[in-house]
Amino acid sequence: MPIRRFGGHRSLVSHSPKLSYGYSKMNISRGGYRVFSANSTSACMELAMTITERLGVELGKSVVYQEANAETRVHVEESVRGQDIFIIQTIPKDVNTAIMELLIMAYALKTSCANNIIGVIPYFPYSKQCKMRKRGSIVCKLLASMLAKAGLTHIITMDLHQKEVQGFFSFPVDNLRASPFLIQYIQEQIPDYRNAVIVAKSPSAAKRAQSYAERLRLGLAVLHGEANQSESDMADGRQSPPLTRTTTTGHTGLELPMMMAKEKPPITVVGDVGGRIAIIVDDIIDDAEDFVAAAEILKERGAYKIYIMATHGLLSADAPQLIEESAIDEVVVTNTVPHEVQKLQCPKIKTVDVSMILAEAIRRIHNGESMAYLFRNITVDD
Repeated sequence: MPIRRFGGHRSLVSHSPKLSYGYSKMNISRGGYRVFSANSTSACMELAMTITERLGVELGKSVVYQEANAETRVHVEESVRGQDIFIIQTIPKDVNTAIMELLIMAYALKTSCANNIIGVIPYFPYSKQCKMRKRGSIVCKLLASMLAKAGLTHIITMDLHQKEVQGFFSFPVDNLRASPFLIQYIQEQIPDYRNAVIVAKSPSAAKRAQSYAERLRLGLAVLHGEANQSESDMADGRQSPPLTRTTTTGHTGLELPMMMAKEKPPITVVGDVGGRIAIIVDDIIDDAEDFVAAAEILKERGAYKIYIMATHGLLSADAPQLIEESAIDEVVVTNTVPHEVQKLQCPKIKTVDVSMILAEAIRRIHNGESMAYLFRNITVDD
């Protein structure tokens, strides 16, 4: 009877990776990365083009446009399977359209089997709506949930209005800082900056101003009191329900102690600005009326030059005209938000490029490197 030998013959079955509906060996290994722009307007793609030039890669091929009925449509025109995808979205005046572009592109990439989808959103919209106001809503938390549902797995942003906003997200958030670039501008572009004083236009901005002052070795001044009611003084849930309440049975409920209403004094300057250069620092300059009023007070107190440093230059409505006609000498903002039209309207507006740190963040995240280097010498108050 012949002897049957097992294992001595060469198998005719190939030992190449088995193809299945799961991840193959090729998919498990680290793939490449692509950078896309989610903007439908060419003016908003400038930052994306600058970042890709620094990274030495081409901008991903996609088409984002608006239908005749104003619906947003996205077409991704290259394969993204198994790759890390970075979506750069700068926020123009039409905020809601920009959000839909980002959500639809993220979902399109998710359904195209992208490995990771990272949103690069230098200015995070609705970041001011991060607190409950009366019977309103915390819109920033809603937007965070929508981005996660659309497929984003990570976000790179810059100078959130409130750092606690990071807690709204269910995935990592890297909140980069623009202060190193603005401080460098002060040192290199403002003559005799050693004779300057850093100014906070409200007590709530004092910590940020103090951080700038300590690193520049300069004095600090704070503006106290406002002509108009600020956001922090708006009525919130603490004033509802009313102090007395009548039930359906006619009985009066608890009578809480009457709270005295706040009365803010006229704007005053805490600190010496006489014969100095005043540098106002903040995270956002949108409606310029507060900054113009602050500049007038500083001018009356003896400041001979007034600069404004802000990360995000939204400059809505007639802000460029107000700045041009005011006592402000220069407004310095970064390119997190497109503002070329505003610069044409007001030559006082200057731009600082922050694409370098955004490109480095993209490179480090894709390579799995630490982000700590980008936060060196950065304090919590920046």
